[in-house]
Amino acid sequence: MNIHKTDEALGFIPLPNDSGKPITVVGTDAIRDHFDSTCLQQAVNSRLAPGVTDVILNPDGHAGYGAPVGCVMVSPTHIYPGPVGVDIKCSMSLLQLDIPEDAIVDKKVRRALINAIIERTPTGAGRGQRTVKKSRRVDQSTGVLAVTEGATARVCEALGIPPEWATRCEDSTHHGHDGTYDALRSRLDFILASGLVRNFASKIEQLGSYGGGNHFGECEITRLSDRPSMLAAADTFGLKDGHVSFLSHCGSRGLGNLLAQGQFKDLEHKFRQWATPFPAGDKQLVYAPLGTPEADAYLDDMAIGANFATVNHLLINALVLEAFQEVLPGAQGNLVYFISHNIAREEVLDGKKAWVHRKGATRAIPGGHFSLAGTPFAETGHPILLPGNPRDGSVVMVAKGGAERTAWSVNHGAGRQMGRKHAARTLDQKSVDADFDASDILTNCRQYPIDEAPDAYKNFPEVLRSVEAAGLAETVAKLQARFVIKDSAEADD
Repeated sequence: MNIHKTDEALGFIPLPNDSGKPITVVGTDAIRDHFDSTCLQQAVNSRLAPGVTDVILNPDGHAGYGAPVGCVMVSPTHIYPGPVGVDIKCSMSLLQLDIPEDAIVDKKVRRALINAIIERTPTGAGRGQRTVKKSRRVDQSTGVLAVTEGATARVCEALGIPPEWATRCEDSTHHGHDGTYDALRSRLDFILASGLVRNFASKIEQLGSYGGGNHFGECEITRLSDRPSMLAAADTFGLKDGHVSFLSHCGSRGLGNLLAQGQFKDLEHKFRQWATPFPAGDKQLVYAPLGTPEADAYLDDMAIGANFATVNHLLINALVLEAFQEVLPGAQGNLVYFISHNIAREEVLDGKKAWVHRKGATRAIPGGHFSLAGTPFAETGHPILLPGNPRDGSVVMVAKGGAERTAWSVNHGAGRQMGRKHAARTLDQKSVDADFDASDILTNCRQYPIDEAPDAYKNFPEVLRSVEAAGLAETVAKLQARFVIKDSAEADD
């Protein structure tokens, strides 16, 4: 499948028989030459699915669940669970602390910080608040509020989360399909009564936890860009040059997974019942036309999972700040931003409403855009949090006007270049651990999970070059890892 080049970092895949708008591909030659055939075919399948008007394949793209991970899929008429995925609202958040980097040079201090964090925020499949001694317990009634309202003032206050952090979220709260919380409460009542989620209490106990797989917490040193144009954005974001920050990656944990899997099963059953063909024969591309009971049910379930993910991130950040304060008394910190990369949002593109599905893709809105009016980022554009890998670092970016060509979206990170089994067969554990030692990066792991090693991911500098060369976003700050919180268990979300 040929990708036609339009400029240094943009290309397109034409559709068969010129049957519509081509697929936009973001990537330098080095990136475009290494998309695997399954990823490209999934992009074409997604673009040809009913109601889809646009597909964008980002430089981190790789084969996923129906649609590629690292893609954007736009539809004004249909909702698709596949281009959201099974970890509803998997997201990034960044906490900026007022601690200078010299304060954590000593490995004993960093080890104490690791221990203080893992005493509060569990990692691993199925693990929740009861598995660590300093967690913040969430009772079932507060949990119900959390998943049906998100980070409202009363939820934040009940969990010891600074309520002002809600203003630093892409979406601090999600409503039901009809724009109300009542729809979510009714849907949750139905879910619990019908046994679709049988262990709701244990799922609520996972609030404030990372899980396994590719999720992590990472202590960073913030390095501001030397570009003068980026200093205003850095100031608005609250970034502090040469100071400690903390980057988190996780989503809706077991609850989101159960809701997503249930939706796939329900829609697959409906397709068979209606004798409706799956797009490209792929049952992972099931869909529901907007306005139908099936679409309403999916949007409500997605909102419940998304609210869980939002509160999960904010609670993790509150617990991480508490851990830093235990080890380094007097430390203060503020949330920079919380942003998703697995969500469908109703947005206005070219003056028309459409559902923008971002699967391993991040919203990228520049300053001056109407959708940021009334937010702290109206003039600068909002922060974009892109994880690379511990060795090569991560970045904070801000969108440029060129992102209009990609449905106001960029990639969500580096993107895998090796499957997990391939990485385990190919990479050497001693070399992976030596790499961390050479970079003076500590971890909570006896051995860093080999399927999560930096070399299992794409070349992050080349991915970033793709984004900047295409005029989509610009780097505001780089994040240099000092320690990593990770789990070797497979993800349960």
